[in-house]
Amino acid sequence: MEADLIFSALSILFLILLSGFFSGSETSLTAASRANIHKLAKEGHHRAALVERLKDDAESLIGAILLGNNLVNILASALATSLFIQFFGEVGVVYATAAMTILVLVFAEVLPKTYAITNADKMALAVSPLIRMVVVVFSPVVKTVQIIVRGTLKLFGVDTRGQQRVLSPQDEIRGAISLQAHEGGLVKEHKDMLSSILDLEEVLLEDVMVHRKNVEMINADDSMEDILQQIVDSTHTRLPLWKDNPDNVIGVIHAKDVLRAIKAKNGDLSRLTLEEITQDPWFVPETTSLQEQLGAFLDRKTHFALVVDEYGALMGITTLEDILEEIVGEISDEYDIHQTGVRVLKNGTVIAEGTTAIRDLNRQFNWTLSDEEATTIAGFVIALAEAIPLPGQSFHKNGFTFEVLKRRRNQITSIRILPPQKVTRRDRVSTGAQRETSPP
Repeated sequence: MEADLIFSALSILFLILLSGFFSGSETSLTAASRANIHKLAKEGHHRAALVERLKDDAESLIGAILLGNNLVNILASALATSLFIQFFGEVGVVYATAAMTILVLVFAEVLPKTYAITNADKMALAVSPLIRMVVVVFSPVVKTVQIIVRGTLKLFGVDTRGQQRVLSPQDEIRGAISLQAHEGGLVKEHKDMLSSILDLEEVLLEDVMVHRKNVEMINADDSMEDILQQIVDSTHTRLPLWKDNPDNVIGVIHAKDVLRAIKAKNGDLSRLTLEEITQDPWFVPETTSLQEQLGAFLDRKTHFALVVDEYGALMGITTLEDILEEIVGEISDEYDIHQTGVRVLKNGTVIAEGTTAIRDLNRQFNWTLSDEEATTIAGFVIALAEAIPLPGQSFHKNGFTFEVLKRRRNQITSIRILPPQKVTRRDRVSTGAQRETSPP
């Protein structure tokens, strides 16, 4: 009799340990990092490859683990009930229920799952061979259960076979980046860089190009001395060359080509011709994505392109540096004139030049201003006003207040931005309200 009691008690303890194994295995295998496991599998780690195969058939994996866990829990509860009845009679059912609830909750659920969630990858690799055996042994029962479940759900109009990925891989990566940044695993600069890489396929050249208004160009009708002087005075090494009118770009002059040509002529500028120092222009449509343009730059082994619209009119220029700056932020060298288009006042108010890109403001201040209708903050305000506003007019959007400070002809040159938490009662003027000002 004593031997039977000891055997039953040991069996219950063993089953509780087995239940803990199933619970911990389920948590570790579902929480294991797919990226880390995939990396290990690519490096030839056998157990990592096994974990990948198990996670690929998640339905069979979870079904087998749940089946095993329920079997051992029910068996342990039955043995405990029988054991307690022998000691305490019919009231032993109550004692058995209380004791098993505590034992299963602490040692078969909370404890193993807590360990598994904090050591997910390590435990997943450790338990994968045993869990693989469980999946194989229980596969006939699991398949039967799956058929019953799918049939039942189909009665209610739910078709599990037609399920599709709700999120694209890019969206899943964005979510992971955002989560890691929120939890402190990524600094803001790294988050911005990673997010910008994913955005390269969505951002177009028209969003990052240097507008033709700000492009420094050379007139082919100028004298060679004037052209050389302009090249020397410029902070850029590549300058577009136009003839008759600025829209008619006939080439691009590179400072290195000029130096080579001058050396070849032994410094005799009178023998120098434009044909010797001019490269053929490369025109690209403004609707090209940054990802496509980056690939084109690498293929052509060049860093400079002229951006045109659908009618072939010159819209601006783009360089490899413009694309890289979308990823790593502003790149400056010793010849760049450092100008910032954004100033932050002590009270949190932001003063921005009209040409400041909305994407740059969002990145710098963690804002979420929409750039679907406009690329610059001036365009954003014009879209809000549905006209070109005058200095002093204020507009509201999503808690932000935008006040036009300066305007030059039809261009807004300076805007005062009050983020939501900085808007005071005095600043809450009606949308479109205009103070008495003289037109610019």
